[in-house]
Amino acid sequence: MNASAPKTRLEPLSRHELRARPGEELIRFENLWKAFGKNVVYEGLDLSVRRGETLTVIGGSGTGKSVLLKCLIGLLRPDRGSILFDGEELVGRTEEEFLPVRRQIAMLFQSAALFDSLDVGENIAYPIREHFPHLDEAEIAERVAHKLEMVGLPGIEKMRPADLSGGMKKRVGLARAIAIDPAVVLYDEPTTGLDPINTRRINELIIKLNEELKVTSIVVTHDMQSAYTVSHRMAMLYNKRILAVGTPEEMRTSTIPEVRNFVDGMTGVNAS
Repeated sequence: MNASAPKTRLEPLSRHELRARPGEELIRFENLWKAFGKNVVYEGLDLSVRRGETLTVIGGSGTGKSVLLKCLIGLLRPDRGSILFDGEELVGRTEEEFLPVRRQIAMLFQSAALFDSLDVGENIAYPIREHFPHLDEAEIAERVAHKLEMVGLPGIEKMRPADLSGGMKKRVGLARAIAIDPAVVLYDEPTTGLDPINTRRINELIIKLNEELKVTSIVVTHDMQSAYTVSHRMAMLYNKRILAVGTPEEMRTSTIPEVRNFVDGMTGVNAS
């Protein structure tokens, strides 16, 4: 093996180990730089995520909130900087070396990203087959049923994505994300396009999964009411860096002008 290749200790690391020692740092973005051509997204971004917490990243449209999640799971590569997951460097890993990372970090995409050609059960089974090839069909079916029950949609395995409402698609996408029992769940705008009832359901599920599965959660959202509801801490992206980090109450009462303007403005939008 090339001595300069990134370490791959993540592969044998157990989910129990990743969930142990709550409150300690699990993920660190350090001096992160990212640009798409002339569009500079980050200039030296720093952010730390603690084990077992729900950290919500807020900020205006186009500030790079979703890019942060995609850099974490290797869908995008930063231009410079470091991303540490449980002390292991992720930047510079090959696609193959990212596989054990994606076994531990799952993502609910904004659109839910379900496969239209597969029914609900097969959508949820897809990552299970990829990461647990030793499981037989009965075990896969049992796991699929359990995850659907966790998100409040028992017995819909044979439905097609095209027949689901927007809220149901998000919940099926969440069931697929947790199907591999990840240590970390990433939520990309989980309540966008949902009515108040489904927004509340998704918020309740984020809290439930954090508490029952002991997962670490990173939520990207512009919905301040959701952010206040689900977060242990919040981080605001502004001007290519993290401007402020704090508890929901600290962010609500912040004296930083940019934070006040954003929080007050978005709360007003959400309330209208």
